[in-house]
Amino acid sequence: MADSHDNHLQGRVSVITGASSGIGAATARALASRGARVVLAARNADKLNTLVTEIRDAGGTATARITDVTRRDDVEGLIEFAAGEYGAVDHLVNNAGLMLFSKWSDRAVDDWDKMIDTNLRGYLHAISAVLPGMIARQSGHILNLGSVAGIRVGDASGVYSATKFFIRGITDSLRQEVGIAHGIQVSMISPGVIDTGWADKVSNAEGKQIAQDLNAGAIHPDRVADAVVYALDQPTDVTVNDIVIHPTRQDW
Repeated sequence: MADSHDNHLQGRVSVITGASSGIGAATARALASRGARVVLAARNADKLNTLVTEIRDAGGTATARITDVTRRDDVEGLIEFAAGEYGAVDHLVNNAGLMLFSKWSDRAVDDWDKMIDTNLRGYLHAISAVLPGMIARQSGHILNLGSVAGIRVGDASGVYSATKFFIRGITDSLRQEVGIAHGIQVSMISPGVIDTGWADKVSNAEGKQIAQDLNAGAIHPDRVADAVVYALDQPTDVTVNDIVIHPTRQDW
């Protein structure tokens, strides 16, 4: 049996969605620094290429593929690409997401649809793409990034919170079904307010002000990346089910 202090990330193939910035980029750097071979997925080619160069210059192993997680064929292609570059995917870090605040009375349906497409369908597409290989090998690790908004609903976060409650539900279901039956590790990390630039993407005027006020006490994405590394760097007989991480001075 491997020692619990061994590096369980060395040589592992880790696919990270939403990897061009924020938590995804911080996670890519952290995993690569521990010897994982990281495959970065996002829509922004310039940011992806810059990050790949940064990781390689630091001695890590990284590649990237432009991916829109709302498109199932894009995500299927991502997993095929990862396997072709480095071999079977060991880790899926399901991170791509949108956090758009608005009041129900604003009827910001376009924002609702964007979050549903990315936060729900995007996660499902990625899970669907990696499951066949992981089940066949009876190994692998799926880590879903949730949110404290999936534990308690905050002001103007109704639909966003609903998407994160959804992620909690599918994570629990995956753990019960494929975790027990097929030896696949399934984890969830629920961050509080993290300074990823999310507040600047809120278009609704009232929601933007709430987001900016909330973001004033945010912590750095590296803190979440540390939690991801901890959850993934476990022997195959251990699963870290759920980590909640948030700013000390904020009530989540």
